[in-house]
Amino acid sequence: MTRGSIDLKRILNQLKLMIPIFIGTAIYAFGLQCFVIPYQLMEGGLTGIGVLLNYAAGWPLSVTTLLLNIPLFLLGWKALGKYQMFYTILGTVSLSLFLALLESLIKKGLLEKITMPGDVMLVALYAGVTLGTGLGIVFRFGGTTGGIDIIARILQRWRGYSMGQVILAFDAIIIGVSLLYISLEKVLYTLVVVFVASKLIDFIQDGAYSAKAFQVITDHGQDIALQITKELERGVTLMPAKGAFSGQQKEVVYCVVGRAETRRLKTIVRNIDPKAFIVINEVHDVLGEGFKEE
Repeated sequence: MTRGSIDLKRILNQLKLMIPIFIGTAIYAFGLQCFVIPYQLMEGGLTGIGVLLNYAAGWPLSVTTLLLNIPLFLLGWKALGKYQMFYTILGTVSLSLFLALLESLIKKGLLEKITMPGDVMLVALYAGVTLGTGLGIVFRFGGTTGGIDIIARILQRWRGYSMGQVILAFDAIIIGVSLLYISLEKVLYTLVVVFVASKLIDFIQDGAYSAKAFQVITDHGQDIALQITKELERGVTLMPAKGAFSGQQKEVVYCVVGRAETRRLKTIVRNIDPKAFIVINEVHDVLGEGFKEE
């Protein structure tokens, strides 16, 4: 493989990460400019502070979002490293650019703010979906939009907390402070936005594909494995096991199947060994043959 082909492959791999980050920040910016700000809802994190400054002083969100994040870039550079911070800075700068673009389009009348008189709950749901989808895409491909996102990624790495949970906690504090500036009704609608967004972030982070992992403790492991392979065409792993109380030797059949195949696998096991002990776990992301490659 030549040096030129290696460099081209590296560039293509970088683009595979950068393009989704651009798409995610564009969706997030759209949610802020077309749902959150027109209805004077709130957002969490440093973006929420930027939204408050927009309400109080008319400062453009595109500028305040970038300026407020600069101190956290230094923290993230030390804690997350240069590689991670490259995508963080990329996400933050692209968010500011998309916010500025949307601000310009709205001022020129080329983009109308979405209005739904009397149905703020529907606006809150749409806001939560757009914000959560945008951030979820950014996070899934290794970027952040700065602010609390940096802190959330640090805590995810050091403490194992999900990013959605961390963001929800910080947002609740910041939105509580916003009661000094906006009405209680708007804050309550904002909590709907934050809740929906946090769930979508975790959903997109874990993977849109959902499967089931089966662990079957049985005396007929080989027969069950062969039948699963024949009927479902799924890979099966057999592991030796021993009952702690009885001391009897058994086998554990491990298999991951799609959600639609769950009932068929249960039927296979019950037909061969009605006394088998079955444990079923939710699987949010599966890589490998028969599922998806990444």
